Amino acid sequence: MKSFSTKSLSLPDQTQQTKRKQKHSIAQDEEEEDEDNEEKARCEWDFKLSTIVSSSTSIGAVSDTLGAIELDPSDTLVATGGIARKIRVYSLSTLLPDEEEHVDNVSSTTLLDHASACDYYVCTPAKLSSLRWKPGSGNRVLGSGDYDGVVMEYDLERKIPIFERDEHGGRRVWSVDYSHWDPVIGASGSDDGTMQIWDPRYEGGKCVATVQPSVSRSPVCSVEFNPFGGALVAVGCADRRAYGYDVRNLGDPVVVFDGHGKTVTYVRFLDDHMIVSAGTDGCLKLWNVDDSTRVIRTYKGHVNSRSFVGLSVWRNGGLLGCGSENNRVFVYDKRWGEPIWVHGFEPVTGPRCDHGFVSSVCWGQVGEDQCTLLAGGSDGVLQVFVGKRKLFSY
Repeated sequence: MKSFSTKSLSLPDQTQQTKRKQKHSIAQDEEEEDEDNEEKARCEWDFKLSTIVSSSTSIGAVSDTLGAIELDPSDTLVATGGIARKIRVYSLSTLLPDEEEHVDNVSSTTLLDHASACDYYVCTPAKLSSLRWKPGSGNRVLGSGDYDGVVMEYDLERKIPIFERDEHGGRRVWSVDYSHWDPVIGASGSDDGTMQIWDPRYEGGKCVATVQPSVSRSPVCSVEFNPFGGALVAVGCADRRAYGYDVRNLGDPVVVFDGHGKTVTYVRFLDDHMIVSAGTDGCLKLWNVDDSTRVIRTYKGHVNSRSFVGLSVWRNGGLLGCGSENNRVFVYDKRWGEPIWVHGFEPVTGPRCDHGFVSSVCWGQVGEDQCTLLAGGSDGVLQVFVGKRKLFSY
């Protein structure tokens, strides 16, 4: 499962730590002042657990931890990957029961088995940490990053690998992403302390550029291109910072987001100018790329001090979703720092199993008054939630 020990992280020297603490203190005072003036959080959505997908043969098995969930851009197909060295592909329609069948019992939940629910699966040579659908491929090509430091692409129609890139020196690849331009380029972040941008049209992936965000080569945990077509690529790093680079000139970052107390595990674009970051300090933070000196808002409530628990944003609804080390799913509205909805996974049962944690989340992006949220657990269980905007207003 994705996790960091503090012994494995490169920490800044004492002088840097002192300056950072002073800066954090000032920023925290400003945030607390904003929070005092903030209206109370309210939930404008009705969420329910629609479907639970588990495996009858390996309940609670650590070997089935779900580290990545990805919905294709049309919200038609779901791909999952993790410790089990297997990419499973599902039709979302299979995971969402017919609403008419549940009219009389709105609280009913459908129970499915992975083996029968998934359309097909593809075996992978290593444990997976990241998945991403390749733009322009018609939902046919899926990219992955793995624990052996390799980036691969799979042709899902033929169920075979069609591209392999091994340029991170065998160090774990935490994150992969693709640009939304034509031609498409890719990026990967690794334990080797670099983000590499590459062109998948060339065999082996010709390296376009390599960026090392931190002098100490702290692991790069997350990369994401601006999905709205801008030139910015966001990078989350174990040096407690997030960075924004202009792909047209990758010499130095154009923005630095310095506000987390521990490793930045995820960065996600909420819109063309807003970025959300997640850290193992137990916080999500909202930033404006035009003014990175101040955190717009900090979101607290979930538990995250060690593991990768997932971060996803639903742009149409302005909602943030993340997992938690207390085995719960948290939903935040971008307007308020407190969660608007929390749902607990059932405790893991089985020999030598703890209570587990929620290890990955993913929002569907289609729709405005209705949404879909998927969450995966360290026990391999996939849960599907549906949300509908409430008809009344406050």
